[in-house]
Amino acid sequence: MTSSQRTRVLLVLLAVATAFLVFVTFGGDDEPVDTTPVRDFGVLATLIDDDDIQSVEFTNGSATVLATTVDGEEFRSIVPPGFTDDFTEILLAASPAVDVSTVNAPAGGTDWALLLRTLAPLALMILLVWVILARMSGGKRAGKKFTAKTRKEGNDIQEVTFADVAGATEAVVELGEIREFLSDPKRFQNMGAKIPKGVLLYGPPGTGKTLLARAVAGEAGVPFFSLSGSDFVEMFAGVGASRVRDLFEQARKEAPAIIFVDEIDAVGRHRGGGAGVGAGNEEREQTLNQLLVEMDGFDVETGVIFIAATNRPDILDPALLRPGRFDRQVAVERPDLAGRREIAAVHAKGKPLADDVNIETIARRTPGFTGADIANLLNEAALLSARRSKSAISHAELDDALDRVIAGPEKSSTTLSDKEKLIIAYHEAGHAIVGHVLPGSDPIHKVSIIARGKALGWTLALPEKDKVLMSRSELGDEMAMLLGGRIAEEMIFGDPTTGAANDIERVTAIARNMVTNFGMSPTLGLQKFGVGVGESYAAGTAQNYSDVIASRIDEDVQLLVDRAAEEAREVLDLHRGLLDRMAEALIECETLNKEDLGELFDGVEPFVPVRVDGPRGIDLRDRIAR
Repeated sequence: MTSSQRTRVLLVLLAVATAFLVFVTFGGDDEPVDTTPVRDFGVLATLIDDDDIQSVEFTNGSATVLATTVDGEEFRSIVPPGFTDDFTEILLAASPAVDVSTVNAPAGGTDWALLLRTLAPLALMILLVWVILARMSGGKRAGKKFTAKTRKEGNDIQEVTFADVAGATEAVVELGEIREFLSDPKRFQNMGAKIPKGVLLYGPPGTGKTLLARAVAGEAGVPFFSLSGSDFVEMFAGVGASRVRDLFEQARKEAPAIIFVDEIDAVGRHRGGGAGVGAGNEEREQTLNQLLVEMDGFDVETGVIFIAATNRPDILDPALLRPGRFDRQVAVERPDLAGRREIAAVHAKGKPLADDVNIETIARRTPGFTGADIANLLNEAALLSARRSKSAISHAELDDALDRVIAGPEKSSTTLSDKEKLIIAYHEAGHAIVGHVLPGSDPIHKVSIIARGKALGWTLALPEKDKVLMSRSELGDEMAMLLGGRIAEEMIFGDPTTGAANDIERVTAIARNMVTNFGMSPTLGLQKFGVGVGESYAAGTAQNYSDVIASRIDEDVQLLVDRAAEEAREVLDLHRGLLDRMAEALIECETLNKEDLGELFDGVEPFVPVRVDGPRGIDLRDRIAR
């Protein structure tokens, strides 16, 4: 029986014992409740003296008597302690006509119930303490609960190779020599080279970090121990450290081998830091300390490689990242156009594509997508095609699947009034016009007033090519585009709605980042305000500036937001007629694709707003040199 099964059995026993205790205490006695009235012993004595008692039933070993009057009325009475031994003789002497009977006390049930009521709580407490001590005992038994199973060659896990990894060329190259070392360690050792003990894979979710680790093990054909960081942390002290020791012991026995821990930040966060996000957790810190000790104790000749993955490298403890532990850190970023092309080709295998769909189209229409996003996109397109009884995935299914992945599922049940549809149409038209006219915004591909996800309408803007950097003017144009919907509502209806809540949230975040992180403040200049999450652990705070500077930051954020709103207003004032025409087209068609937008935007010239940014008054009117 495994540890998990033993735990389940113990929990079931606890539940049964608790239920039995409740039954014995509250429901174990099936005897009817005695409703006979109880009277004072003095009343009984008076009735006996007056010869009004017909019979008396006396129970041995008890002070309770059942009396019946000559009128047939029954009642009970309690005999005083001094009369219990000679009560029968006294009664017969006082009233010889009374029918006196004696009965024996019932044996068995009552005593057993009393015994159970006494011992059951004690037994329950002993069982509960035993379970807790068994869970806290640590050692081999506790440590093995979550240890990884060795994946031998031939298992499914070993069938994953670098050929199954697409869109991560740099990471594959970095991990290639890990595979070579595990396959032929002597070649490196003869040259005096030391292979990295640990490799940290970091990047956004869905970029293939776990797949890369499995591919290394698959290429080298070695055992693969896979765990999650949360598997080490328990509420009982010492269990996590015990599991770490057990894991590394198993890996050394199976060397050469790979240990892979996903979400290492669950156990490897900054130690200490006081209250707040970085608050210390003794059990987690003990587990981290044991992990650091085990990584230091690696023998480079054993051939055990420790690979970990995280989405948050900034919050990991510095001791974990130093050379000698995680010697190599490999970034697994979102794929570029070429990477998306490779990923789409991998996930398109086994899916029939129509003539109007190709891998290049999928790659170009998914900037910023991770491998998991592209896999989900193609799967949604395949599901839609099957639902529509088609033999291949056409452009229409791919387009609908892209809308679903980006904006969420269509909400056909949402009922809007004519006025609400008109407000949403003008709102989305405002986004589209400002985004099209300002040259720093991404091209508009689609506008719709069909509700999807949490949005009642949406405007899809996709970059023509991948971006690594964004300029100050591009950020300003993006903020103006986001505020175009609210400005359109104010211009047409004079009474804005709650529909721009998400737009305002995103604009505020961009403006605050421009001031505090990007050095784009109009007055504060090239400074960084605040510290990152990882840095705040040691400091215990995320603010490293005075209240005066905080006030100036708020003022600069407000200035950037107001400037973006004014630019959006200028654009919509300039193209007021286009705003009406686009709103009418959205009311009629509900969705405008790229071809429809091309007809509406025909002849519309770019708008270059006048911006004076920075403490030196730099005029950015001629900033567009594209």
